[in-house]
Amino acid sequence: MKILTSYLDNISWETILISSFRIMLILLFAWVCVVGLQKILEKLEARLLQQSLESGEPPSETDKRVETLVRLIRQAALVSLWVTAGLVVLKEIGIEIAPILASAGILGLAVGFGAQNLVRDIISGFFFILENQVRIGDVAIVNGTGGLVEKINFRTIILRDLAGVVHVFPNGTVNTLSNLTNQWSAYVFDIGVAYKENTDQVVSILKETGAAMKNDPEFGSLMIEEPEIFGVDKFDSSAVVIKGRIKTKPIRQWQVGREFLRRVKHAFDENGIEIPFPHQTIYFGEASKPIDVEILEKVSNSS
Repeated sequence: MKILTSYLDNISWETILISSFRIMLILLFAWVCVVGLQKILEKLEARLLQQSLESGEPPSETDKRVETLVRLIRQAALVSLWVTAGLVVLKEIGIEIAPILASAGILGLAVGFGAQNLVRDIISGFFFILENQVRIGDVAIVNGTGGLVEKINFRTIILRDLAGVVHVFPNGTVNTLSNLTNQWSAYVFDIGVAYKENTDQVVSILKETGAAMKNDPEFGSLMIEEPEIFGVDKFDSSAVVIKGRIKTKPIRQWQVGREFLRRVKHAFDENGIEIPFPHQTIYFGEASKPIDVEILEKVSNSS
């Protein structure tokens, strides 16, 4: 009991009260900084949205990019703020933080050598977002694998392909990245018709079909403009190939493209346009007549 009494007598309650008051002020200041940070980020988000809309970027694209960028900035700022506040609180309660900082520096140096890939991933991820290369909701091809971008973190990009498989790519390992839905998308088509068909008529039918789709209330709103028909692109083994492109809103190219091909099939059927299929002609040499000629001769002789 005497030891406890002696210990309590040696405690400077005035110092404890002052330190407690300072710690409360530090935590209060940190909380105010968090609130202020939230306000600043909200204004930054609104400003970025406004600038992107003024530049003509589609609202959906703007939302994805700004949401991803602001989220990552918020994460980094909150971690830095609370770590700083924690160090100040430790110093206030009498713990010397200089050795902690020195140890952290040495540890950071050691970890840095062992975590070069982690640092590379984080830096690459930051520039992915800063340069607006890819955003959540985009359809992208990363290192040859395509899918919907579900998450973008400082360290990884996460894709989900058409089969539902989730692919995780560390940012530093991304060698090739193709964004299929940045601002607008396109459906490129190659339509083959028989050599006997009039290509000018075929092009006219394709343009009429595209114009009808653009005026359709359901699909017209998904198309940026009427389909571009480039014309005859090549002579294939059994078809004349006509190439074209449909510009659509992001991620709508496949929906619009499938409907366009369906309507083209109906239009070709109505106008008697032949869509060729692979076929072969059997020839037995110069001494042999074509099979159809021999059949006709046999029929005529028997009659």
